[in-house]
Amino acid sequence: MNIAFLTNEYPPNVYGGAGVHVEFLTRELAALSDQEHQIKVLCFGDQAHAEDNLTVQGVQAKAALPAQDPRHEKFFATMLQNLAMSGQLADIDIVHCHTWYSHFGGCLVKALHDVPLVLTTHSLEPHRPWKADQLGSAYAASTWIERTAYQNADGVVAVSESMRHDVQSLYGVAHDRIRVIHNGIDLKQYKPTPDPQVLAEFGINAEVPFVLFVGRITKQKGILHLVNAIRSFRPGVQVVLCAGAPDTPEIGRQMSEAVEAARHATSNPIIWIPEMLPRDKVIALYTHAAIFVCPSVYEPFGIINLEAMACETPVVATAVGGIPEVVEHGETGLLVPAETLDHAEVEPRHPQQFARDLAAAVNTLLDDAELRKTMGRRARERVEQRFSWTSIARQTLGFYEEVIATHAAQRKAGQRSAATR
Repeated sequence: MNIAFLTNEYPPNVYGGAGVHVEFLTRELAALSDQEHQIKVLCFGDQAHAEDNLTVQGVQAKAALPAQDPRHEKFFATMLQNLAMSGQLADIDIVHCHTWYSHFGGCLVKALHDVPLVLTTHSLEPHRPWKADQLGSAYAASTWIERTAYQNADGVVAVSESMRHDVQSLYGVAHDRIRVIHNGIDLKQYKPTPDPQVLAEFGINAEVPFVLFVGRITKQKGILHLVNAIRSFRPGVQVVLCAGAPDTPEIGRQMSEAVEAARHATSNPIIWIPEMLPRDKVIALYTHAAIFVCPSVYEPFGIINLEAMACETPVVATAVGGIPEVVEHGETGLLVPAETLDHAEVEPRHPQQFARDLAAAVNTLLDDAELRKTMGRRARERVEQRFSWTSIARQTLGFYEEVIATHAAQRKAGQRSAATR
C-alpha cells in the first residue's frame, strides 16, 4: 500500500514525543514491509530525503496572512502548510496524521482522494488549556479542528488506554474505531551507554549521584513543581535539568526564578542545561543518572520514561494518563499519587504537597542504591518485552489493513445504495 504521513515534527525538527513516534514508526514500517509498501512523510520544515521506500518532504508556508492578534500568526501558517500538504499527495491508500497541526490537511486529503483517515492520539487540546497562552483565541480554532478530525476519522490509534477513554469521552469516537497501540523505543539505540565526557562537558561530578529531568519547559511537563521539590532532596545529590524550548517567555522567566530560588534553598548542585541536546548526549545522561524524574501533570503516554528505562534507569513519575501503563510502581520505579492533581485547573490541587510527594519518592530511591539497581534492570527488561518499535509497526500495519477494508466496504455499500435510488 501507499501510506502518507502528515506531521508537524520530523527530524531534525523534533521537540516532543510525537516527533519521536513518527520518526521510528515510519522507519520501522519501511523496514518491515521490505519495500512492499511506500511511505511518504510530509512535515513542517525544509527536509528533503528519499531512501528506498521512505520519502520525506518538508512543507513551508509561502505567504503570511494578516493577523489581528500576533499569536494567531502561527495558526494561520499551520493552515497554509496543511493546504500545501493536501495538494502534494497522489495515488495513496491511507493518510495517517499526528497532532492537530496536521489534522486539517488530513481531512482535506480524505475528502479529495476518498481514502481513509487515521489519527494517532498523542495529546488532546481540551486537556491542554495552557495552550491559550501561546495561541490566544486560536486555541478555540485548534480545538475545533481537532474535534472535526476525530469525528471524521476512519481509525484512531490511542497510545494508551487512558487516551482511548479520553477520545471517547471528549469526541464521541466509537469504540470499534479505536485501537490502543503503545509508543515504542529503539532498543539498539536506547541502551546503557556510558560517556564520562558528556558529564565533564556539563560540569556534572561523576562521583556524586544525580537526579535527571529531560523535557520542554511547559506546564504540561510539571518542571516547575520538580524545581520546587529540589529543596527537599537528601543532601549529597546533584540535580541535572535538561530543559529547554519554553512554551512562552513568561514560563521561561518563571523557570529562571524557580531555579534561582532552589539554588538558594539547597546545598545540592543544580545544573541547568537550557537546550534540547542531541540524542547521543541525552542517552549518556540517562545512563549515568541515578534517577529519572517525570513530574508531568498531563502525559498521554510518556515516551520519555521508556527512554530512561531502556538505559536501565529507575523512574519517579506522576501517576497520570498513560504513565502507569509504562512505569510499574515498585518494580521499575515509583509513581506519585495522581490524587494530588486536578487536570481541569492544569495545576496540582495542592502544589506544595505534590512537590513533597515528588521529593519523598526521589529520597526513597536515593537511600537505596541496591533498589535502584534492581529497578533499573527490571525497567530494561520491561521495555524489551513490551515496547519494541518492530512490534508496534506490525500492529499499526494490521490496523491500516482493517481500516482500508472497512472503508472499501462502506464505499461499495454507498454505491449500491445510490444505484437503487
